Amino acid sequence: MQHEIIIAGFGGQGVLSMGKILAYSGLMGGKNVTWMPSYGPEQRGGTSNVTVILSDEKISSPILNAYDIVIVLNQPSMDKFIEKVKPGGIILYDSNGIHHVPERKDINIYKIDATDESVRMNNTKVFNMIVLGGLLKVVPMVEMDHIVAGLKKSLPERHHKLIPMNEEAIRRGMDIVEKMQEAQA
Repeated sequence: MQHEIIIAGFGGQGVLSMGKILAYSGLMGGKNVTWMPSYGPEQRGGTSNVTVILSDEKISSPILNAYDIVIVLNQPSMDKFIEKVKPGGIILYDSNGIHHVPERKDINIYKIDATDESVRMNNTKVFNMIVLGGLLKVVPMVEMDHIVAGLKKSLPERHHKLIPMNEEAIRRGMDIVEKMQEAQA
């Protein structure tokens, strides 16, 4: 099984770290992985995206023109990547800041209120982990113990005390993701 994913949003939303944690989690689960970040020189506040491929087989190229899964965290990313979702694929978006919801009928559409949930949890820094939890509920491509191992690998040791909080945020994301539309043939 292969999952071709792009995660896109503004710098500072944890886009790149979410992709890195997902990539490390795949490695911990014995998968072949690519992680390819893309961001402008402004980083925080500018647009950024990361392509992650998780596969049971060798990956021929990290360069993709279309994706199985697109995660968008702002309207500019929605506008840029909505047409890059393969027919029958998945788009997952955070409802905050999305003014034009997807109208394609040939894709599966999921919404997650990650921004609102991170505020309810009194920690907006777990926003990206809530989104990651939503993704893993929709497509359980890595196991939770591999996610925890991925967090340990990607976070500096001084931040390992935050892993239980991140794990809780992932579980909250799994609880609150909503299916908005089933792909039509």
